[in-house]
Amino acid sequence: MKYVAFLRGINVGGNNMIKMERLREIVAALGFGDVKTYVNSGNVIFETKKTPDKKLAASIHDVIKKEFGMDISVMVRSIDEIKEIIAKNPYEGQFENDKELHIFFLNEPLSTEHRELLMANNSDTELITLDERTIYYLPRMGILEGVLGKGFIDKKLKIPSTARNWRTVNKVSEM
Repeated sequence: MKYVAFLRGINVGGNNMIKMERLREIVAALGFGDVKTYVNSGNVIFETKKTPDKKLAASIHDVIKKEFGMDISVMVRSIDEIKEIIAKNPYEGQFENDKELHIFFLNEPLSTEHRELLMANNSDTELITLDERTIYYLPRMGILEGVLGKGFIDKKLKIPSTARNWRTVNKVSEM
C-alpha cells in the first residue's frame, strides 16, 4: 500500500531543519519502499504492507527523534484516503487558487466538544467543514488572518495536527 506521512513544522521559518534526502534515507531504513518527498515541508510518500496509520506515524516519529533529536508530530494517511479527501472537497469551485484551501490532518477524530468549539468559528469569512480526522478550511481573508492560522487547534483543542494547501494535497495523491 502507498501512504503519505505529513510532518508538522519541518523547515518552517528556519526551525526543525531536516534535509529531505536524509529524511528519505531514514524512512527507507524503516523498511518502507519507494520513498519520495514532496517540497521541503515534510511530505513523505512511501510504500509498505497495510499497517495502521498510528503505527506508521509512531515509527517515523521515533526515527526522527532518534536521528535529529526533534519531537515532530506525524500524521499518516493512505493514498486512498487522500484521494477520498480530494473527492469529498465541499468547496469545489469556491476558490481560484489552490493555495487558498487548506486541509488540516488530525491525529485523531475530534470529540463532540472539540467539534462544537471549532464549528463556532465557521462563518462567511472562514468556511470550515469537518470529516473524521480531516478539516477543510477556506479562509476568505488568508490563512494567517483566520482562527485556524493563529493556532486554534494547538491552543484551544490541544491535539496534534498539520495543514497542507490544496495544491500539495493533490500533488502527493499523484506521486
